[in-house]
Amino acid sequence: MISLVTNFANIVAKMVKNGIIANRIVRGGTVKPDRHLEKANSIQKSLKNLLPDEEGRNEEEISEKFTNLDILRQGEAVAGNYGRNYMIKLQMKMWLLMTLMFGILYGVIAGIGSYLGVGNAIIYIILAVLFIGFQYWFGPSMVSRMMQVRYVSEKEEPALHRQIAELSRKAGIPKPKVGISRLSIPNAFAFGRTIKDGRVCITEGIRRLLSKDELRAVLGHEIAHLKHRDMMIITLLSVIPLILYWIAFSMMWGGAFGGRRQSGGYALLIGLGAFLLYFLTNLLILYGSRIREYYADERSVKLGNPPHHLASALYKLVYGAARARETVHGTEELRRVGAVRAFFLNDVERAWNEVKELREVDKDLSGTIDEKELLALRSKKPKLTRAEKMMEIFTTHPNMLKRVKRLSLLD
Repeated sequence: MISLVTNFANIVAKMVKNGIIANRIVRGGTVKPDRHLEKANSIQKSLKNLLPDEEGRNEEEISEKFTNLDILRQGEAVAGNYGRNYMIKLQMKMWLLMTLMFGILYGVIAGIGSYLGVGNAIIYIILAVLFIGFQYWFGPSMVSRMMQVRYVSEKEEPALHRQIAELSRKAGIPKPKVGISRLSIPNAFAFGRTIKDGRVCITEGIRRLLSKDELRAVLGHEIAHLKHRDMMIITLLSVIPLILYWIAFSMMWGGAFGGRRQSGGYALLIGLGAFLLYFLTNLLILYGSRIREYYADERSVKLGNPPHHLASALYKLVYGAARARETVHGTEELRRVGAVRAFFLNDVERAWNEVKELREVDKDLSGTIDEKELLALRSKKPKLTRAEKMMEIFTTHPNMLKRVKRLSLLD
């Protein structure tokens, strides 16, 4: 009975701790203390006070100590609520991003309608719908072609299908199509119009590099992208900068040198504004892309993959992309997939820099990040230069050291 009580209290205490840890936010490589940490510690202390001081106390006395279970329920509630807060914040950021992006597009088109006439605005609305429709319907086939994907049956790849089916079942989504890319760059990616149209693919290179557990963590990350529908969101949002660029070009050149002198000045102003918003919306899409990577990492862990397996996989993928640059064939592949590298698990363009960063974590230089090495990162602050912080603003993926640091806080 004493052993049972001890185990139960320890489990609840651990849930509280993990819930608080999951609610911490990584910003600029540092972890800000959560204001609810004292509450969690207080609950943990209360749980310990309920335990018997001596092994010899009888069951009747122990049962009397546990007549009030409110504290235990409170601890469980805190762990559940704060464990979900980080995911909720990421979701809110994505929805706010979508609202802002479409709000910007609406504002520009409304400006065109106000100053140049409703007819002009309708043309741009039709153009926006056509762009989005084209991206929605033909985007997946374009990605498949650029990534050289070959879809495989369960008979051809039973182990891969089995892993993806298990993770899909845990995530609560239909099993996606399974594909293998002929690229030698080690990586994986997911895409599709909807969850039912989801596709999860791995490259030929990744199979020779990762262990079974590491590959499962990577697949969990890709399944998470489908679960969150973030690929569809980013694909649709990426059309907005293209529309703004087209508006800017046509307004500045077509409007400024067009026939009507009165509207020419307004057209030039709208064109300049659209061009600035084109630059801003590109940065916002990159920000959204970085958010979804943190979001997918978190979900992969929730699907049962230990954080150090995903961290180790990321380390190996970074190393593999860096090595690819040393060959003519690898350099050509990297150049060809540059336009769609946001689909990958890591930014292959920054591989060399990221290898140097992650060597700080791989203390024994084994080429992997084990559980002990990852946990050691919890108490450390990643050292990022000002240039590295600025560089992250223009990348599709988070800084790798910050990303692995975030994984060290998950359990």
